[in-house]
Amino acid sequence: MISSCAAMNTTAQTAGDTAEKPFVTVHDGHFYLGTKEYRYVGANFWYGAILASEGQGGNRERLHRELDHLKAIGIDNVRVLVGGDGRDGIPSHIAPKLQTEPGVYNDTLLAGLDYLMVELEKRDMRAVLYLNNAWEWSGGYGAYLDWAGFESDIPDYAKNDGSTKHFSQTPVPSIDGWREYMQHVSNFVLHEGAKAMADRHACYIVSRKNRYTDQPYSECKALMAWEIANEPRAFDGDELHKRKFLEWIDRQSRLIRAIDPNHLITTGSEGRHGCEQDMRLFHDIHTLPCIDYACIHIWPYNWGWLGKFEQNADEGKTIPEGKPDPMREKVGDACTKSMAYIDEAYAILKGTGRPIVLEEFGYPRDRFHFSAGSPTQGRDEYYRFLFSIIRDTGKIAGCNFWGWGGSADVKHVVWQRWDDYVGDPAQEEQGLNSVFAADGTTIDIIRSMSEEIRKR
Repeated sequence: MISSCAAMNTTAQTAGDTAEKPFVTVHDGHFYLGTKEYRYVGANFWYGAILASEGQGGNRERLHRELDHLKAIGIDNVRVLVGGDGRDGIPSHIAPKLQTEPGVYNDTLLAGLDYLMVELEKRDMRAVLYLNNAWEWSGGYGAYLDWAGFESDIPDYAKNDGSTKHFSQTPVPSIDGWREYMQHVSNFVLHEGAKAMADRHACYIVSRKNRYTDQPYSECKALMAWEIANEPRAFDGDELHKRKFLEWIDRQSRLIRAIDPNHLITTGSEGRHGCEQDMRLFHDIHTLPCIDYACIHIWPYNWGWLGKFEQNADEGKTIPEGKPDPMREKVGDACTKSMAYIDEAYAILKGTGRPIVLEEFGYPRDRFHFSAGSPTQGRDEYYRFLFSIIRDTGKIAGCNFWGWGGSADVKHVVWQRWDDYVGDPAQEEQGLNSVFAADGTTIDIIRSMSEEIRKR
């Protein structure tokens, strides 16, 4: 383990002539690499740095295989988590953790991140690296609140009698409830101590040098953008929470820009669903001075567009043969609602000069199966539709589907420690949204659409 930097560096490095450097830039609402517009089909590969490590969870042979496969089907952009945070052994959390205590890092995982960036650069691929997480599966908001000593008293929603439950640590959604979790972590944007620790983490990662190249991350060709968090939220719609959330995004983006003037910065927002249903807030966080582009996420299953299922209860979820399959029958509705979601984001940011990336979207397999190679007719239709929006409308500049499962050998529906990592994090069924190498029809769509998008 090694300790983080003692104080934040808020002095910008000399940018030099960035026009001669191979960084992704933004001009008039479009991405560019040099003088050529950069449009892409990418993948979520959150576990990339863990896989690239030489400790538990690491498998560099598999890493090489996955990156080669992604490159072969036209994927040149991956979205990667910069490690997990907090104490070990929490149900539904990933392992191993990068930041085990405030400013104390697992150096094996830092080496994995460095190695991943080297391998991406070899393949002329780029990464979006996110530094935090609003959700529980990697720690994030909850870990910082725990480290700050925050405790909460939350209504006992099960009893609904006015009584409260005391939480001395962040509630675990699968045990304590999602409402309890969200109410507890809504305090992150209000808690100066928790945010200060997140600032120090961002400082430490952004200001790092790659041990294999001795090159600062600010000069890394394989880096497209820094992202403040995975799906950051205020988690409360009152004006105080929204204002503090906006201030935090502004503060974090300015900190990152001061350290790294070369790479893009974005939020990680879901869009309307990540802004307490307030599209003015979506506009405001994406037009801050140091935010270069906007992002949205779309989840037809999670948002109830395909019907109702009991989350985190695996028995009985598969749709029996002979009964209607909402994954196929409701794909048209999902496409219509997705287009409306994109149109709304595009309309409110039109004229701001910010491109929009659809950086998360997923769709279950037919009949709610999870195994690699099982039918994906509904998913394929949905993917084809979303890729066509990028190809034909100009409203979306790029995308990262969720997520790449590749050659993973899935042992359990519920993730067990040291199972192969897939696109689905530990709190979700393994294979729920993952695209595996065995998913031939989906792979063919990704390959053909990425070729078409690059040609436009």
